[in-house]
Amino acid sequence: MKSIKVHHLTKTYGKKKEKIIAVDDVSFEVNSGEIFGLIGPDGAGKTSIFRMLTTVILPDSGSAIIESWDMRKDFKEIRKILGYMPGKFSLYPDLTVEENLEFFASIFNTTIEENYDLIKDIYIQIEPFKNRKASQLSGGMKQKLALSCALIHKPKVLFLDEPTTGVDPVSRKEFWEMLKRLKKQGITTVVATPYMDEASLCDRIALIQNGKILQIETPENISNSFPDLLFEIKAGRTSEVLRALESFEKKKNMYAYGEFVHLTADQDFDIKKLELFLLRKGFEHIEIKAVKASIEDSFIRLLFDN
Repeated sequence: MKSIKVHHLTKTYGKKKEKIIAVDDVSFEVNSGEIFGLIGPDGAGKTSIFRMLTTVILPDSGSAIIESWDMRKDFKEIRKILGYMPGKFSLYPDLTVEENLEFFASIFNTTIEENYDLIKDIYIQIEPFKNRKASQLSGGMKQKLALSCALIHKPKVLFLDEPTTGVDPVSRKEFWEMLKRLKKQGITTVVATPYMDEASLCDRIALIQNGKILQIETPENISNSFPDLLFEIKAGRTSEVLRALESFEKKKNMYAYGEFVHLTADQDFDIKKLELFLLRKGFEHIEIKAVKASIEDSFIRLLFDN
């Protein structure tokens, strides 16, 4: 069963001469109860998609159905069943933790007690700070409070816009563990994130860039469908290795990948020729090994192809 159906959404900003296409003919579907990721860098169009699907802004064209409700006609009904956590902390900084929760519960004519079972795993962690103002919380605690407020009315669909940006690694891990528990309760979750390592934690992902969706698949299938050989190279300063490889004819693409250079090539590639090439260029202590493509490698390949 489909929880969300998006058809040809388009959104532009600015006037005719300065028009920017933020979302360019985007279509996708989200299954009920799955964690679906919109994966892409800043400016890719993720937030604009979220704002349209949460009925904050209208699209220029296209449509969407959320839990059988039409995005344009039934926006009031959609707002009752959605939880939305914006990218920037948007709760009331002068209210305490408990006051924020009570306020958001009152908007939906419910109470903390009525929905405690849904948020208890999160609330246990923030309860010791319930009398502290939201502005005085750490990044991780702000994140947990914002998620609790988004869940306080038991939404059917949860939209999380870059929820772990600026949060420490431990809090990021805890956050994703919470999302897995929410999945068990049947909540459909759509997460927008620029972090490629978080893509593997989703059931399915849509890779997006410049307002266009490049590919939609499970993380595993995206990695497994990488069509080329991929090599990880370490031979000194990354910039120098990249510069030298520009004249290497047997490559397809190359790019920096942390302390390594990743190079793609056809299936008949000879790794010894690459090593000999780097030796002739004066490099020493050369390390070359074939590696499995990550989500980030797949995303970069799609960028080269487009």
